[in-house]
Amino acid sequence: MGAGVIGTEIFTIVRYVVSILALITVVLVWQARQWWWAIGLIPIAILWNPIVPIAIADPQLFAGLHYTAALVFIAVGVGARVTDATSRG
Repeated sequence: MGAGVIGTEIFTIVRYVVSILALITVVLVWQARQWWWAIGLIPIAILWNPIVPIAIADPQLFAGLHYTAALVFIAVGVGARVTDATSRG
């Protein structure tokens, strides 16, 4: 997701992309009435927010958080399902 570019200029773009995708996914799981997936996605949107960045001093910790965020996105993609076409609002 971006663990390899921590500390470079392109990391700001990665932060935008990850934060926006997390927020879009929150909206989709909320529309699918599976709000519990937002518990893992909202912290990702906050930690990767490039507008009000949260500084994590340890680069290894932040790299580990990248892999954790990737697992959260994979789990949401596999686990969140729309049961019928009318449930999305």
